[in-house]
Amino acid sequence: MTDLVVISLERWDDVWRRNQHLVAGLLAADPDLRVLFVEPPDDPLHAMRRGARPEFGSRLRQVSDRLWAVRPVKWLPRRLDPRTDARLGESAVHAARTLGMQHPLLWVNDPAAAVVARITGWPTLYDMTDDWLAADRPAAERDRIADGEAWLLRHAGAVVACSTELARRKAAQRTDIPVVHNGVDVAAYRRARPRPTDLPDSPVALYLGTLHRDRLDVELCIDTARSLAGRATVVLVGPDALDAADSAALAGAGVLLLGRRARDEVVGYLQHADVLLVPHRVTGFTDSLDPIKLYEYQAVSRPVVSTPVAGFRDAMDPRIRIAERNEFRGAVVEALTRPPAASSEVGPSIDWSARVSEFRDVMRRV
Repeated sequence: MTDLVVISLERWDDVWRRNQHLVAGLLAADPDLRVLFVEPPDDPLHAMRRGARPEFGSRLRQVSDRLWAVRPVKWLPRRLDPRTDARLGESAVHAARTLGMQHPLLWVNDPAAAVVARITGWPTLYDMTDDWLAADRPAAERDRIADGEAWLLRHAGAVVACSTELARRKAAQRTDIPVVHNGVDVAAYRRARPRPTDLPDSPVALYLGTLHRDRLDVELCIDTARSLAGRATVVLVGPDALDAADSAALAGAGVLLLGRRARDEVVGYLQHADVLLVPHRVTGFTDSLDPIKLYEYQAVSRPVVSTPVAGFRDAMDPRIRIAERNEFRGAVVEALTRPPAASSEVGPSIDWSARVSEFRDVMRRV
């Protein structure tokens, strides 16, 4: 029996990201594998300060055959409880012990979870999906991230990056960092789906992804929506992590915010969009990414307009139009009026099954 503990930056829910796709593939490939998926902790005090409904974690629960999940609680701010990270790590260890996992492989996605590797000595794999040191974060948070990441780069049995740029940035600290890119469920995304009933009848310029200022250029979305008024609707599909003022400004400009959709539902939105959008900010943070939406957009063979962000700007795909910020609105208008490209011009799409195989190779080394 092989045991795996995953310390994730995302919940195990119906919006699938890299971790879920890889874990599901690993479970399908290895009938002896058991997985404990540790979700980010709930922070009820922080939620109440933001005016949101507080949540208080989730006890160990079975998600499916050989897969369990748990969500701890961060009860106090770190300034009041210096052992916050240690307590969160201990809760993950306790859940693993409850399942009889004595010496599992530890897969760390969150640099703060280096504490789990420190206190257990479990063999560790660090999967880097973002350069959090390039993100806009408070100094104390950046220091914690830097400390955890530096420890993992020195001590983890293996380190994986999702992009070549991310591996390059960390090469001064560690040279043996293989790249395992993201992918897509090709068959699912190319299977025809009905048009979602909440899409407007007018032409649609659609963005799929979590709405967060780390990536999304909110002002560019507003300007684009205003330039399309009366001709098309800008639609944003995905979890909304913006503050209330940003969400209200988008809605006031005519942007339709549909919120999160389950992984099986998003395909229909992509297939029935007239143009797919990538109105991302171009920063040191976004330049470290390998956007999953690149593979998803390519798989549905729709026209794409993107700012010059990593992944899209290097894709050899005739359906993708790269536009600087000041050209973006005009490029979207042009894409909406241009006849669609021939169906033979389908860009490449790498299935998650290939990425699972690459990831298993790295796990074997640990």
